[in-house]
Amino acid sequence: MNAAPDRTTPSVLQARNLRFGWPNRPLFDGLSFDLPPGLNLVRGDDGCGKSSLIRLMAGDLSPESGTLSIHGTPLDELRETYRQQVFWIDPQTEAHDAISAAGYLDSLSQHLPRFSADVLADLVDGFALAPHLTKPMYMLSAGSKRKVWLSAAMAAGTPLTLIDQPFAALDAPSMRFLTELLHEAASHPSRAWVIADYEAPAGITLARVIDL
Repeated sequence: MNAAPDRTTPSVLQARNLRFGWPNRPLFDGLSFDLPPGLNLVRGDDGCGKSSLIRLMAGDLSPESGTLSIHGTPLDELRETYRQQVFWIDPQTEAHDAISAAGYLDSLSQHLPRFSADVLADLVDGFALAPHLTKPMYMLSAGSKRKVWLSAAMAAGTPLTLIDQPFAALDAPSMRFLTELLHEAASHPSRAWVIADYEAPAGITLARVIDL
């Protein structure tokens, strides 16, 4: 695993001595890293624990041992405060299928204090989502759902934003637009993004790579 801490840039998230696995399938033990602002990558093959690590950072899973904190807020002691600083949604979730895409996006401002409606409007335009906003989520294709989740992530304004396999199911124009967004994320001075994927997006400077 490649996850040496960067001691020159103030970190957004700190992970110390994480241990996690499934029955008869350990994934990692003693994993420590700091995530600085900008774009970070969790990289590895199928089954190595990329999605599990993302879910640990989100607070959706609990490590067997070890600690996670965001700007000094520990997940194990202040779970709700920690989770308010993270945006994450499982791209396979069906939890929002009954509401429209617009209804889901509108609801985010209720629990994300830094959520930006102006940024969201630009994202809806860039991902060509306008024709799909009034449709219930269950009617959207996998690609259109992915665009909704990505729009939410990029407009969230949270200190930490987590995205699993960001390019999956996207059409070519949306992949190009997302690449532009990730370029912008890479130079952000205070927010940290983490993407989990098999390889690094071409041409983008990464703040940290965690190889599993």
